[in-house]
Order: sequence, then C-alpha cells, then structure tokens
Amino acid sequence: MVRIQNATKEQSADIARLIMMAMTDECCQYFCGDGHGLEDFHEMMTKLVEREDSQYSYRNTLVALDKSKVVGIAVSYDGGLLHKLRQAFVEAAKVHIGKDHSGMDDETQAGELYLDSLAVLPEYRHQGIARMLLQATKERANRMGLPFVGLLVDENNSVGEALYISMGFRYVNDSQWGGHPMKHLRFEV
Repeated sequence: MVRIQNATKEQSADIARLIMMAMTDECCQYFCGDGHGLEDFHEMMTKLVEREDSQYSYRNTLVALDKSKVVGIAVSYDGGLLHKLRQAFVEAAKVHIGKDHSGMDDETQAGELYLDSLAVLPEYRHQGIARMLLQATKERANRMGLPFVGLLVDENNSVGEALYISMGFRYVNDSQWGGHPMKHLRFEV
C-alpha cells in the first residue's frame, strides 16, 4: 500500500533521481552543458535536496512510499520565494557543473504553490500515485493559504497534460523552460 508523507533528508538521492526524471535527461543535460554528465547533475541535485534553503529541498517534497521505497515525488514551494530558493541552484551549478544560470526565466510567481517536479517510477505508474501526490499538493496549498497551484508541462507531454486537466488544472499561457516550450497550467484552490 503506497502512502504519501513529507520527505526526509535521508531520501535525498532517491528524490534527486525522480526530480531528474521529471526534468528529462535532455533537459538535465541542457543545464549541465559541455564536459558534465547526468551523474554530475545527480550529485549536485542530491546536495540541493539535502539543503533547507533550496527550491528542491526535501522540506518542499512529498514522497510516495511503498514500504520504505520512494516511488514518487511532488516538489512544490511558494512561487513568491522563487528567487530566494533558486539562489542555491545558481550557486551549486557554478561550483558543480561550472555553469552560470543566474539569468533563468521565472517559472512561477507569488500567489501560487508552484509544483516544480512530479514523478513516479515507471513500474509504479498507472496506479493512481500521481493523482495522490497532486491531491496532497492541493491540500498543501490550502494549508499555506495560497490560492493557486501552478505548474509547467512540456508541450509534447500530452499524457501529463491530460492528467493535470483531469485533476482540474486549466491552461493559463505558454511559457519556456529548460530549452523547451511549455504550458503554464493552474488549479484554483
């Protein structure tokens, strides 16, 4: 029986792998640039998940657990804190992969709980786990007093988009992130 709970620091490496799955290998490689690979990016992301001041922090993460195995994640944070939380990523990228990402476009804004990453291990898909994580994220936004849950979905991810639409998310506008055209979707809490 899969259950949803707040993540712990000890789950950081598993969380980082699932964040990378949500981002896609192509996108992770885009952020790495030349001379660095996915393992370098995973090492950096694990360190970011371990931190408390990062957008990818375990403190911003809900995990889906099958016994003690992390089988899914939902990483979300107050969009109004994006610049403060992103600073950890910018600093880590300079140190670990030698790339300056300080000029990145904003992917969210104040007033929404931004669902940064949602992923479920392939062998656990089609069991309702993503829906459970989305519902828990909506409840988190409500507890935080944020009126919206927002997210970006890749224009070519019709399966993901269909899931979000079925959960009540609505199209807001087109966006760009990680070198990909995206759609900004939002759910009113």
